[in-house]
Amino acid sequence: MENKKSQLMKDLLAKNNDAVRTPLAGELVEGLILKISKNAMLIDLGPIGTGIVYGQELRENRELLKELKVGQKISVLVIDSENEDGYIELSLKEANLKNTWETLKEKRDSGEIITAKVIEANRGGLMVNIGGVIGFLPVSQLSQENYPRVEGGDKNKILNHLNKFVNKEIKVKIINIDQRAEKLIVSEKALDEEKIKENLKGYKKGDIVEGQVASVVDFGAFIKFGDKLEGLAHISELDWQLIEHPSQVVKQGDKVKAQIVDIQNDHVSLSLKALKQDPWQNIENSYQSGQTIEGQVIKFNPFGAFIRVDNGIYGLTHISEFAKTGLPMEDALKLGNKYTFKIVSIEPKAHKMSLALK
Repeated sequence: MENKKSQLMKDLLAKNNDAVRTPLAGELVEGLILKISKNAMLIDLGPIGTGIVYGQELRENRELLKELKVGQKISVLVIDSENEDGYIELSLKEANLKNTWETLKEKRDSGEIITAKVIEANRGGLMVNIGGVIGFLPVSQLSQENYPRVEGGDKNKILNHLNKFVNKEIKVKIINIDQRAEKLIVSEKALDEEKIKENLKGYKKGDIVEGQVASVVDFGAFIKFGDKLEGLAHISELDWQLIEHPSQVVKQGDKVKAQIVDIQNDHVSLSLKALKQDPWQNIENSYQSGQTIEGQVIKFNPFGAFIRVDNGIYGLTHISEFAKTGLPMEDALKLGNKYTFKIVSIEPKAHKMSLALK
C-alpha cells in the first residue's frame, strides 16, 4: 500500500513538473493577449509565465495584427525561453507559418482545392502565396485553358503569357510538400484530372471523335472534344503530305474529325491522317524496285534529300549517293527542281522508298 502511495505521489509530482515545464525554442504554445502596443505584445502563458512579441515583428505583420485584440487566445512560437528582459520571447509570424504548413499538409492529404495568389512569373511557371507560404506552380501543371501554347516554344513569349496571371488568384491542389526544405508544389491541372479520367473511360483507341482545333503550335494541333477533353494531333499525324507547319493543314477554330491513336493516363493522341486515304495503299501496282521515275526535290536534311514522287508519296536519296557525283548534295540537286531517279527499294508498310540519282 505504501509503495502504491509513493508511486502516486511521484506521478503527481511528475505531472505538475511537466505542466510548468519551461517551453523550448521552436515549440508552439498558447496564451491570452494581455496588451498590444507599438513596441510589444504581452501574452499570458499561464503557469509558464509571460511572453512577449517585439514591435519589429508587429510592424512587419500589420495585416495579421488587425485581427488581434486583448483577451484573445492565440498560438505563438517560442524563440527564447528566457531573454535578457526576463520574458519568454515569442514569434507570431513563425507560429502562423508553422500552423499554415500543418494545415497545408492536411489539405494535401485530403485533396482539397485551395486558393493561391500568384505573386511572380518565371519561364518555369508561377510563384504563389498561400497563407504566407510561398509555393511553385510549374508550367506543366497549368490547366488546359491556361497552358501556354506558344509557337516554337519561345521562352520570352511563354513568360509574357505567364505574366498575365500575376496578382490574380488561382484554384489549385497541393501535389508535393516538404516543410523542412520549404518546398510547396501545387497544380491547377489536378483539379480536372479525376473528371478527365472519368470522361475518358467512354473512349478507347481507334474511336473517331469530332472536335474543334483549340490551338496550333509548331509540333501539332490541340483539339477539344467531348466533355472538357483535349487531345494532341502531332504534326506527323495531320496529313500524309510532308508539311513544314501544322497551319498548312488546320487553323484555330476549325471543326475536325480525328481518330484516337493512343490514350496514356489523361493524355490523348489523335490522328487526322488516319481518316484520310493512305496514298501508299496498293503502291506496288504503280511502283516497283528498279523502276525509273521523275521526282521533285523538296527538302534536304543530314541523311539526304527528300523527293516528292507523287501526292503523299516521298522517297529519300541517301547522302552517300552524292559521293558518286563528286559534288556536295546541295550542288548536285536544287530545291524545287525535278530529276530522274531509280527506285532502289520500297517498304509500303513503313512508307519508305529509297532512291538513287540517275
